[in-house]
Amino acid sequence: MGLLDKILGKTSGAPSKEVTAAPTAAPVTKAPEPVKQEVAPKKSEEVKVSKPKLAYVHLSGCTGCLISLSDNYEKLLDVLGAVDQVYNLTLMDQRELPEGKIDIALVEGAVCLQDEHSVHLIKETREKAGLVIAYGGCAATGCVTNFCRGGQANQPQHESFVPINRVIKVDAYIPGCPPTPEIIYNVAIAAVTGDMEYLQPFLADKGGYACGCDLFTKIVENGLCIGCGTCASSCPTRALEMQFGRPSLNNTRCVKCGACSAACPRSFLPVSQIEKKLMV
Repeated sequence: MGLLDKILGKTSGAPSKEVTAAPTAAPVTKAPEPVKQEVAPKKSEEVKVSKPKLAYVHLSGCTGCLISLSDNYEKLLDVLGAVDQVYNLTLMDQRELPEGKIDIALVEGAVCLQDEHSVHLIKETREKAGLVIAYGGCAATGCVTNFCRGGQANQPQHESFVPINRVIKVDAYIPGCPPTPEIIYNVAIAAVTGDMEYLQPFLADKGGYACGCDLFTKIVENGLCIGCGTCASSCPTRALEMQFGRPSLNNTRCVKCGACSAACPRSFLPVSQIEKKLMV
């Protein structure tokens, strides 16, 4: 038997025996042990009260309404602290309305129809704001801007100014030229706290357009005038004066700002509430 036969297991004559290898055991795979996740201890949940987002939109006007707002002095901090102011060209470095929804838009000034930016801005304000308030005489009724004729050196084409309700839907009005600091403060706090009873006279279906003539048709002719003279003292153009205990109007001076009606203590008289109490 040669060497090759020994290696191949061949022997001469006798059959070669097959050598079978013992089966090897399959490797046992262990299931991965579940990873224990450490759960962070729960922190005490903090209740955050979100402030309403406020945008102060300034269109064409004298900025007197903004000055009247600042005349609240230390109370101005209450107003600014109660809202999240997201747009105000005077107080913030924010040139465009922010993205997303806004809760309250306070609009000062009239809309110049020849100014494409102003028309676009007031329409964008309406799309984003839940509540649009016409703040002051120019925004509410046009006021002195009704008499603008254009022709100024820098923008001679700017000649048509309208109250904002000629371009968009308005939800509430704060009339006056300018509105008094007290009424601005009260409306702002009422809007933030949801005091709808106080806001009723300012809503669009109750307030809005008013002039000196309304004092006669709605107050004097209904026997409501008490001759207090508040209307005359609030008139910025002295179109009203008191004669024999009643207001007398000079139509040529009236700029339709609505300050007289807003200041009259009988213009927002809750007649229905009084009748209800008298009938009891």
